[in-house]
Amino acid sequence: MFRRALIGVAAVTTVAACSSHNQRPKAEPLPVIPEPTGPNTLTAAERKAGWELLFDGRTLTGWHTYQLAPGVTKGWAVRDGAIERVDSLGDLVTDLQFGNFELDLEWKISAGGNSGILWWGNEGTQHIYENAPEMQVLDNLGYHPDGDNPLTVAGALYGLAPAPKDAVKPVGEWNAVRIITHGGKVELWLNGLRTADVNFDSPDMRAKIKASKFNAWLSFAKSRRGHIALQDHSGTVWYRNIRIKDADFDRSVGR
Repeated sequence: MFRRALIGVAAVTTVAACSSHNQRPKAEPLPVIPEPTGPNTLTAAERKAGWELLFDGRTLTGWHTYQLAPGVTKGWAVRDGAIERVDSLGDLVTDLQFGNFELDLEWKISAGGNSGILWWGNEGTQHIYENAPEMQVLDNLGYHPDGDNPLTVAGALYGLAPAPKDAVKPVGEWNAVRIITHGGKVELWLNGLRTADVNFDSPDMRAKIKASKFNAWLSFAKSRRGHIALQDHSGTVWYRNIRIKDADFDRSVGR
């Protein structure tokens, strides 16, 4: 009887030891990975909403100099997380084309500098401004005649719709841009101020184009889809945080 009791105790002890040995330690909580912040990044919510980066902050992948092969970016470089104009060798254009979209970016410019942001562009004319509309990028206070004309100051739909001269920030500071297109309709925003709200398919806009220098170029603003471009003009200009929400992009299929 005593021997049986000892065997029973030993069995219970063995089972208890095995049970203790097989217990897994409690899992440590996974570290919280902070979302990316700062220039040239997107949060998970922004990606889910459809935003994509057109500039990764390190390379010029996805861009080329006007009328040159994809990947050839003469005249432009990446410095300190921004695209910088370094020589007068042509406008910088996206490899991809876009129709209906929201485009956000930031720019800053050197004293007396001049540049522009163009859309719906093609590479069938000598200069992209002969076929694509432009949002002016300018040092309004520098010595440049465009700074005296509301139709050609920073934020203006160049030559077609005026902008207030004080919408731009001083030289060396970043300016925030948003361009929204839908069909022939275009909105331009500079530092939170809407500087243009036009319809390129309207009789009013067609009349303005006819009365402007753009009337000399038959292809000007005829397309509703094309390349986005950063203009090579004068001085030094920097661009960063270039992101787009392409309304025509089917994410279930991809590009």
